[in-house]
Amino acid sequence: MNNKRFLKVLNPDTKIYLWIILVLVVIIAIYNLYAGGAGVVLLAYLIYHSWKTNYVRREKWKKYIENLSAEIDSVARYSLLNLPIPLTIVEFDGRISWYNSKFIDMMDKKDILDKNIEDIMPSLEISKLLEDEKQKIKDIKIDDKVYSVRHNIVKLDNDREERYIIMIYWIEKTNFYNLKIKYNNEKPNVAYVQVDNYDDVLKETDEEYRPLVNAEIDRKVNLWVSRMNGVVKKYQKDKYIVVFENRYLDNLEAKRFTILDDIREIDLGNRIPATLSIGVGVNGKNFSRLEEFAASALELALGRGGDQAVVRKIDSFEFYGGKTKAVEKRNKVKARIIAHALRQLISQSNKIIIMGHKDPDMDSFGAAIGVYRAAVNRGKEAYIVLNRINAAIESVYSKFKGKEEYNFISCDEAVELFEEKDLLVVVDTHRPSFTQCQELIDKSDRTVLIDHHRRGTEFIDDTVLTYLEPYASSACELVAEILQYMDDKMNLEKIEAEAMLAGIAVDTKNFSFKTGVRTFEAASLLRRGGADTTDVRQLFQDDITTFIARANVVRNAEIIKEGIAISVCDEDIKSPQLVVAQGADELLNIKGIKTSFVIGTKEDDIVFISGRSLGDINVQRILEKLGGGGHLTVAGAQLKDLTTHEVKKMLINAIEEYLEEGEK
Repeated sequence: MNNKRFLKVLNPDTKIYLWIILVLVVIIAIYNLYAGGAGVVLLAYLIYHSWKTNYVRREKWKKYIENLSAEIDSVARYSLLNLPIPLTIVEFDGRISWYNSKFIDMMDKKDILDKNIEDIMPSLEISKLLEDEKQKIKDIKIDDKVYSVRHNIVKLDNDREERYIIMIYWIEKTNFYNLKIKYNNEKPNVAYVQVDNYDDVLKETDEEYRPLVNAEIDRKVNLWVSRMNGVVKKYQKDKYIVVFENRYLDNLEAKRFTILDDIREIDLGNRIPATLSIGVGVNGKNFSRLEEFAASALELALGRGGDQAVVRKIDSFEFYGGKTKAVEKRNKVKARIIAHALRQLISQSNKIIIMGHKDPDMDSFGAAIGVYRAAVNRGKEAYIVLNRINAAIESVYSKFKGKEEYNFISCDEAVELFEEKDLLVVVDTHRPSFTQCQELIDKSDRTVLIDHHRRGTEFIDDTVLTYLEPYASSACELVAEILQYMDDKMNLEKIEAEAMLAGIAVDTKNFSFKTGVRTFEAASLLRRGGADTTDVRQLFQDDITTFIARANVVRNAEIIKEGIAISVCDEDIKSPQLVVAQGADELLNIKGIKTSFVIGTKEDDIVFISGRSLGDINVQRILEKLGGGGHLTVAGAQLKDLTTHEVKKMLINAIEEYLEEGEK
């Protein structure tokens, strides 16, 4: 940098010299007019010489630039004509106006000039290029080669008009494409496989046939894995870990994991069928991540009732199977363990905050009352989060309203009241967005979950205690079992027992759906606790307007498929949720209807669906497609910013999609 400045000092601009000479000439002219005149002549000559020298230099530089431009144009034309990749120039209407020899070699066709490129390559859409100049065309396969397509839109100017053309470059990436396919095909997937009811199957099998059943399960699992050229390792009596290549996953999904049916069909002296749950981890960065995906997928499959496969692909889940009812577990060991753990957590907490789901039903309310009683019996201060009273619980809530010993608070009050050493208990839902107060879940470090719904992808994480049993009829059934083991003697008030019994009655449709041995045992416990069945029956009485609205739901029902009915509830009724749920139940009482869906609208313009089934069709799977969930026989969904007509159309599409999946 210093050298350049020094050179500028030694080689100043010529104009500086001329200005110096002019000053000297003026000074000389002051003292000697003749000498000054000679100086002016000399200065004029120097100025002329400087101008002429600069003019000649500029002309030479201009000629040099022109020659260089001509050479560059020649090189550009040569490069364009001899471009080592295929090149096509097309008009905006798709007509081919020029192409190089590499493009002809690529196409292996002749006489394509002035033809439309979309006729030659239907997958190439010129309209998309015109919409966005940066639009990248997807890879195009020609014969056995794959090309990545790039383009430029060029403006041509001439004396007469402006013209635009599209230059399309075809970059071959066959080797990369084949390598990508090979990589994707050879990526490992990890699966956890578990026999859901291993102990129950063997228990219900005569001793001489047990080895045969066990061996047949192993044989079918090993045969299934061998067809995928995979590796299987049995690490427990009822659990397997499987590793296979990703190339076989599409076939497994297309056949919807037929191993589920193969295991269920085993009949070698076992009185109840064996069922499998499968969790598959896909697209993990490493084996540790794949194992984590597989474990979470298996947990989800078990939480949804088992007898199904769940494939986890980073941030999405795919479900297969799950069309059979969850097998009732008669062993109460887990209930006793949960009861003892919950008792300890309550004893270690300052306050107990209990909440169910939004728009609570009798099961949610009854389960919350049961946990409330468990906390009070331990001498703890307890609260139930209840934002508003709806028609579904109005009758049962009236029994508790005004009684000082029951603390009902709103979400805002609960958030303000909750402290670090308090315990949060969530009942009858496992979806954070469905709870009465999601802010509490975010605030709590000690959360207990008690639920009976089949697990969905949205789940309350980081719980200190989870009791999720999809085989159970209701949350009240689970809470009743817990209360049985909390203390030596179950201490319940009469209205509390009646609230819980009403919750069981609601979810079982008066003990006609999803009712097992333990359901009746829980009901008998509540009956001994003081529940009056007559009083419980009175909780379900409806007024005349509700009865008429329910009748209109049945009258307006439409049979869309054999055994499947859909109805839309009137929008101007007092308690639409109650009418919709009862209407869906009533439709199942009609001969020939095995599945029913009723659509209604709430005050805040939320459209909701209640689905019911006799068991042949999994309404949970159908409504999950619309963002809902529930059980095989009872499920629901809520949608925003849609009309009932639009929701009905979406529901019909979901039903058709479900039926098509069942036929595969």
